[in-house]
Amino acid sequence: MATIKKNFYIKSRDFIRAGEASIQIQSLLKSLNFNPNLIRRVAICGYEGEMNVVMHGGDGSLSFAITPEALIMEISDDGPGIGDIDKAMQAGFSTALDEHREMGFGAGMGLPNMKKNADEIIVESEKGNGTRVRMVFSVAEGGGDG
Repeated sequence: MATIKKNFYIKSRDFIRAGEASIQIQSLLKSLNFNPNLIRRVAICGYEGEMNVVMHGGDGSLSFAITPEALIMEISDDGPGIGDIDKAMQAGFSTALDEHREMGFGAGMGLPNMKKNADEIIVESEKGNGTRVRMVFSVAEGGGDG
């Protein structure tokens, strides 16, 4: 399978379109006959990452690559950054605004869910300089026909 790359723009505070990139990635992986469990894990991570950008980041992007060995997702934004990554990785920790909680978001499970579902995750951020999350998913569990 040749490498396939897709890039998506994520607009800050655009709750209407949040999740569209994850849906497109999910459809692509289904069309390439990837393992349904792998597709689910990738979709969860993509959605959680998109929501983090929409709620906390400035504008951002999601890039996705399919290689013979792995699926690679990178989500970055130009938002305020994460002051304490270790704390942000704890289930239940949230800096969501009350308005986000009223919409049903902000439970503090975004990064923990990404860590749980990706085979590898790297979070790079510092206050004032945005955030970059890179996730890798092994295709060994059932790659596509592609």
